[in-house]
Amino acid sequence: MAQTKKKLMLLGGLRYLLPVIEAAHRYDIHVITVDYLPDNIAHKYSDEYHNVSIIDKEAVLALAQELQIDGIMSFAVDPGVVSAAYVAEKMGLPFQCSYESACILQNKSRFRKFLADNGFNVPNARGYNEGDNALKDIDYFNWPVIVKPVDSAGSKGVTRVDDPADLPAAIAHALDCSPSRHYIIEDFLEKAGCSSDTDSFSVDGDLVFCTFNSQYFDEDAENEYTPAAYSWPSSMPQEVQDELRSELQRLMTLLNMRTGLYNIETRLCTNGKPYIMEVSPRAGGNRLAEMLKYVTGEDIIERATLAAVSEPFLPIARGADETRQHVVEIILHANQSGTFSHLEIAPELRSVILEEDLWIEPGTKVETFTGANMAMGTLALKADSQENVSRIIQLVKQGVQVQVS
Repeated sequence: MAQTKKKLMLLGGLRYLLPVIEAAHRYDIHVITVDYLPDNIAHKYSDEYHNVSIIDKEAVLALAQELQIDGIMSFAVDPGVVSAAYVAEKMGLPFQCSYESACILQNKSRFRKFLADNGFNVPNARGYNEGDNALKDIDYFNWPVIVKPVDSAGSKGVTRVDDPADLPAAIAHALDCSPSRHYIIEDFLEKAGCSSDTDSFSVDGDLVFCTFNSQYFDEDAENEYTPAAYSWPSSMPQEVQDELRSELQRLMTLLNMRTGLYNIETRLCTNGKPYIMEVSPRAGGNRLAEMLKYVTGEDIIERATLAAVSEPFLPIARGADETRQHVVEIILHANQSGTFSHLEIAPELRSVILEEDLWIEPGTKVETFTGANMAMGTLALKADSQENVSRIIQLVKQGVQVQVS
């Protein structure tokens, strides 16, 4: 009798799921995609699709039980992480962490409190719901502050506020982007150099693959807090990276983390302290895990896919997370709404292109860069040194132009 294929459920349908589907199919794993948007691109490549809201954890559980799945992932899809953890726990399936740990990590207010309670570096922060009067706490914070939804990703709903008079508008913006109608206010932490936003991997709670990068922003974009580029390796001092890695391992031990991918945001601040800003049991958006294959030579997407259905995967050797190739990734975006015409790339950059991945056709209507969901594609470039990374970043500012009419 032929062996029944294992079934992997993927929450969401974004193009970031495509390498997961490809990895699953290489191992003859049946892929089921789930969300409420049947036109999403990943559904064209999965083996079956079901129209269910990924934030409705009971509905996802009912479907998962009906289909008798062997694993579940919310790869690079932030809204589905809690549902995925819930289903995995109820069905005894593999996942990076428990449902409770996922709830802590996915709620910015709860995560800040957990960090503070356990002695991590953390800014002053308080969470609020729609009916709370945050204005009474103005003196608690060290201004300026950042206001953001507790449960959104891609920098949606994030505002820096320098004047308390502007706080109500920032709160309204955050609430508009929060599914739960909750927001957090925290001290604005001034970065020393670039922050880091990249992916890492644990095995049985051991952070065996831990990466840091440099994250860049477009000050001309409508939302200046939406990441516009990345480079590997990180420009943070090595001793800071070592401290952060140690603290991340401590966090994973406290939360009883297991095996799989994480998107991790960290930064060194001008007060000399390193901070863990976000840890999510999913891959990051903007194809970060894919870029790490260029950087390190390691395929952590394939490993995460196999781990999700309890299949063995190649061990990750010590030092596998070291940079073997300097890489710059550009997030292609428009700084004005209109109709996309073409992408211009300066001739001096053509020779260092690793990959050009444009997601739209000429004539497509585009919006300004208000969040990661407005990205139009990615451009990966290689460099032979850290100095050349800086040179490429400078060249890109004038040498890569998204033309909109």
